[in-house]
Amino acid sequence: MMKKINELEKFEKPREKLLEKGAKALKDYELVAILLGSGVKGKDVIKLSKEIIKLFQQDFDAINIEKLLQIHELGIAKAAQIVSAVELSKRYLFKQHKTVISANDVYEELKEYFDKKQEYFIAFYLDGANRICEKRVITIGTLNQSLVHPREVFAPAIESRCASIIVAHNHPSNNLTPSREDILVTQKLKQSGKILGIELLDHIIFSKEGFVSLQEEGIL
Repeated sequence: MMKKINELEKFEKPREKLLEKGAKALKDYELVAILLGSGVKGKDVIKLSKEIIKLFQQDFDAINIEKLLQIHELGIAKAAQIVSAVELSKRYLFKQHKTVISANDVYEELKEYFDKKQEYFIAFYLDGANRICEKRVITIGTLNQSLVHPREVFAPAIESRCASIIVAHNHPSNNLTPSREDILVTQKLKQSGKILGIELLDHIIFSKEGFVSLQEEGIL
């Protein structure tokens, strides 16, 4: 029989622990348990939360509805709750508005992708003072023009009224030489940015070994 938070023993109630000691005193799975509120058939809320944390540890940035639904009996409603909380946390990580002065400043924000085995295409959205307002993963997979559509890249910039964007993607092979497809995607985004009045400042190709700025290379 599944247990809700209010059915747990007092010593294991995450909600009571939060009220008594504050959110920082809670373990990761206890925070997830509060978000969920209850377990599912065959799993109490604590066991379910620990399974979700395991998924976070595998690849937090790639968490989505589909991955969460791999957990037996989780259900769309609870998966949507978790995905919403994850997305909100990512967005507010960038409310500090770090200022970008050079390509190296962007590279410092890409460390979480250094060991990825797939290509991640990431967009940074900047205000008029070159401060990062938001960062988003646009696509995961081999970079090509069909995957990276200007609409997907520029829509958040339009919504947030950003002045410019910087895009970046990793080369898991550690070969930082821009491919023909890298250059074509860059040119396509540059042209779209001109039409929209949102400048593409740079396209950075990176790995844990370093990075190449297409703007500095004169390709952009």
